[in-house]
Amino acid sequence: MFLYRPYDENFDRPLAFTLAAAILFIVANAFPIVGLEVQGQSATATLFGTAQALYRQDMKMLSALVFFTTIVVPAVQLTAMTYVLLPLRMGRRPRWMPMALRALQAVRPWGMVEVFILGMLVSLVKLAGMATVVPGPGMWSFGGLLLTIAAAVASFDARSIWARLDAA
Repeated sequence: MFLYRPYDENFDRPLAFTLAAAILFIVANAFPIVGLEVQGQSATATLFGTAQALYRQDMKMLSALVFFTTIVVPAVQLTAMTYVLLPLRMGRRPRWMPMALRALQAVRPWGMVEVFILGMLVSLVKLAGMATVVPGPGMWSFGGLLLTIAAAVASFDARSIWARLDAA
């Protein structure tokens, strides 16, 4: 029975998942998540636009929470993982690697992309009875982001990184 089994020493898998998640994260935030059509009028929504709308409707705390957990935290996670993995893949040690790994550890519990996707799906099912719901490229990107960020976090092994650097 094993208490801990290190991943292989190869950084290709976590780096590939991280870069794929970063691309999907950019697409998910750049394009509309959903479009609604009601009586000939249409509207689209992006994630940042949703946080702005909550802020304008005097829901400042909810707006900040949505912005932080669905935009800031995934951005910090993906940036820190890329900052650590890309130089290691090229045979160099990142200068501020300890700080990046601490930031990654600090924000990991705050990542709420999965909760956002679930809430979005429930909302869209409810809205489908009142309006025509048109999924946008952002929605499909968020679905892919959910899978790739989970795979990136699962394959990212900080212990193996530290062990490899201690041996060098």
